[in-house]
Amino acid sequence: MRTSVVLGQWLDRPIDADTEVALLADRLGYSELWVPEMAKVDSPAFAASIVGRTDQIELTLGPLAVTVRSAVQIAMAATTVAATGRATNVALGTSSNVVARWHGRSRVGAADQLAATRRDVAALFAGERVNGYRLPQPPVRPPCITVAAFGPRALDAAQPADRMVLNMVTVETAARLAPRHRNTAVWLCAAVDPTDEERAWLARGLVGYLAAPGYGEMFVEAGYGDLVEFARSRPGPKEIFARMPPDLLDDVGLVGGEATIRDRMHAYEHAGVSEVCIVPPAPDLPSSSRTIEALAPSGG
Repeated sequence: MRTSVVLGQWLDRPIDADTEVALLADRLGYSELWVPEMAKVDSPAFAASIVGRTDQIELTLGPLAVTVRSAVQIAMAATTVAATGRATNVALGTSSNVVARWHGRSRVGAADQLAATRRDVAALFAGERVNGYRLPQPPVRPPCITVAAFGPRALDAAQPADRMVLNMVTVETAARLAPRHRNTAVWLCAAVDPTDEERAWLARGLVGYLAAPGYGEMFVEAGYGDLVEFARSRPGPKEIFARMPPDLLDDVGLVGGEATIRDRMHAYEHAGVSEVCIVPPAPDLPSSSRTIEALAPSGG
């Protein structure tokens, strides 16, 4: 099973923190680095800056929100980064209503946009015209196109893609969804031998998912129905966090001793996952470098 690294883009840390993680992942021989686009940096621009400071690591831009970026914008961005000579891939997703609102866009018809954007980006990379536009210099190496999926329509849109990625799912949910694609990756927060403070820091990142459609149902299936019901009553984040049981983090992450984490990774592999994408803690936290080193392809 492949292992890659995802930049966390922690809002309470400087951009240099993500750069530090990228440099370590490159130095340890990871083959792929995911550069997401959330609420902090422009993914293609940041990826280009990483190329200038690393030696070999392959870059995946995104998931980029198809409700915000057009297929032409995405193809041009990937081509620009690939022009540095570094292998560059793209991941596509529908993002959220909040992100769409930031950009003055709508998520109406998001699943249809996801399918259409995947098709159009693939055509552009192949040198074809889309809406009258053709890339003057398509990437020499065709980028891998990944679709972020969870709901039924997104899963359908992912079928023709080169890869599908699931975010923060239990092993049981992975076993249900991963077989829907021949090449499924999963993003999981990871921490080898974290302190209690680090566990709490990681757990806070789950608060916003408990009431979210799809994720909420997953947590109900995992036995956290009362917590999901409470989260959907719209209490404050601190109130939700105060009720979160310690084992919830273990059900959707790779947390604990190295042997425990490797057993969990094998469980995801058995569920049909072909790639585990680790999201390590911020680099100033004790387990960050330890986690990236321990799970490196060479074993650190």
